[in-house]
Amino acid sequence: MPVYPVPVLTPFVQFLILANVIGFLVENLLGPLTFHWFALWPGWASVLAAPWTLVSYSFLHAGLTHLLFNMFALWMFGSDLERVWGTRRLALGYFLGVVTGAIAQIMFGEMFGGQGLPVVGASAGVFAVLLGYAVVFPNRTVMLLFPPIPMPARVFVLLYAALELVLGVSGTASGVAHFAHLGGMLGGWIAYKYGASRSGWR
Repeated sequence: MPVYPVPVLTPFVQFLILANVIGFLVENLLGPLTFHWFALWPGWASVLAAPWTLVSYSFLHAGLTHLLFNMFALWMFGSDLERVWGTRRLALGYFLGVVTGAIAQIMFGEMFGGQGLPVVGASAGVFAVLLGYAVVFPNRTVMLLFPPIPMPARVFVLLYAALELVLGVSGTASGVAHFAHLGGMLGGWIAYKYGASRSGWR
């Protein structure tokens, strides 16, 4: 089994980690007001009243573990992808994933048993990065944590997407924005499909 070097932080990944850590400190300083102003609340009326929440929700997290898992995934997958795509293309994919994830969650979340809770976290952007990683490095070995099973990145992403779809439609694992994750993958696919056609984004 090939061994790949530990990824070194690249500029956009560094920015995201720093911005998310600052967001976490601010939300702990201000408390519930931060969620009231910047979380993604269900329903189009909420989004029309506060359109910035389509992006700002991604810089808030439900707890330290939530933050650490997302930042770990950004470090693991985002740095290698940024070296291939470049900073601007990765930024395009990440923030497209954040926005398409928000839209998908609003459209389908309550349809399949959503509880009307606000959505926070960088997960939609992380899933965009994960999709991009799988199409650029399809045969890279990814190790599951529970259970520790190695598999190619493309298989890992396909299985993860299928699991998210099943959990989202069935309404199990409540409290997790499954459709935001799936919508985030759409943003990563758009960046993969069309990002290179933009001047300077190759």
